[in-house]
Amino acid sequence: MLRNQSEEHELFRQSVRNFVEKEITPNVLTWESEGAVPREIFEKAGELGYLGLRIGEDVGGSGLDFRYTGIFVQEMMRCGSIGAPVALLAHAEFATKVVDRAGSADLRERIVRPAAAGKMIGSLGVTEPGAGSDVAALRTKAVRDGDDYVINGSKLFITNGTISDFVTTAVRTGGEGYGGISLIVVPTDTPGFSRGRRLRKIGTHASDTGEIFYDDCRVPAANLVGEENGGFRLIMEGFVGERLVLSFLACAHTRLMWEEARRYGHERHAFGRPLLANQVWTHRLADVRTALEAAEALTERALDLHLRGEPCDGEVSMAKLFTCEIAVDAARTCAQIFGGMSHMEECLMGRLYRDSLALTIGAGSSEMMREIIARNEGLAVQGAGQ
Repeated sequence: MLRNQSEEHELFRQSVRNFVEKEITPNVLTWESEGAVPREIFEKAGELGYLGLRIGEDVGGSGLDFRYTGIFVQEMMRCGSIGAPVALLAHAEFATKVVDRAGSADLRERIVRPAAAGKMIGSLGVTEPGAGSDVAALRTKAVRDGDDYVINGSKLFITNGTISDFVTTAVRTGGEGYGGISLIVVPTDTPGFSRGRRLRKIGTHASDTGEIFYDDCRVPAANLVGEENGGFRLIMEGFVGERLVLSFLACAHTRLMWEEARRYGHERHAFGRPLLANQVWTHRLADVRTALEAAEALTERALDLHLRGEPCDGEVSMAKLFTCEIAVDAARTCAQIFGGMSHMEECLMGRLYRDSLALTIGAGSSEMMREIIARNEGLAVQGAGQ
């Protein structure tokens, strides 16, 4: 749980909890089956202000700090599905926030205002078949032609990719490497834009994930976010927020798994007594609870630095690394106490178990987090083999 909460934070938490209990939890299994969160949920969340928490007030947002986003993540995870919060946060925090932060007044009015209201759904198009964590290797190209950019390329593993109305797209407008990357907002009704299949994943089923294609897509130059060839910095700055979101998500996920394992451990009997009458299980769950406390403290530390505007790339990377790795470890321990039920889709623990596997990949893999930490701590030796 978050520390240093005010009365306003608690009122907000209760508001989100009511929303989740009424609109999200009863429908999760349906969305897991369908592979996406329906548009009306984005609209309802927008009406309540949940999609514009950190968006500027001048374009319909609330202008709040990241602590509110953390609370939103924690309460959304009570629905028992990573996919549902990921769909909303990929829209609000990943695809829209960067446009609010660096877009022109016109672009913010055309894109950010309706996105904050839930009238438009956004996705962030960075990952490509040959460029995931290595953003500088992306190949999707945008060529300036008069007042337009003409875009060609493809993106893969895009959250909200088959349902979005716009894609905040990373493109190459300059030379090779970091310095030639820009961000351009591409409406999905642009001629030449197309979507591939909805990808079938082993987890996070309620989060739509797709592949998208750009074939001579002509987009107004006014849709450029920030400066030409200045996109890499914007993407890296956005990763701080994404990784904080994943840290909160992983902590909430672990807490829910631990609570489920504790409940079931008291209820399930074997050989005439509850499972938690066996010391081996009490000790294993004690380890999970201890790791969770450490994960939440590390996330709070990273959040505090971020809120104070201090450099925190290393601390955020530590939080993302640790929280997501312990979530995967906790999933194995907590699922084990459920036995065969942990492999059933109708079992909450079963869904939490398979959903945990994506945490160490999203917003930068655990390996990338270790590399960032190593560089920040002066551990990386220049010219050393990888």
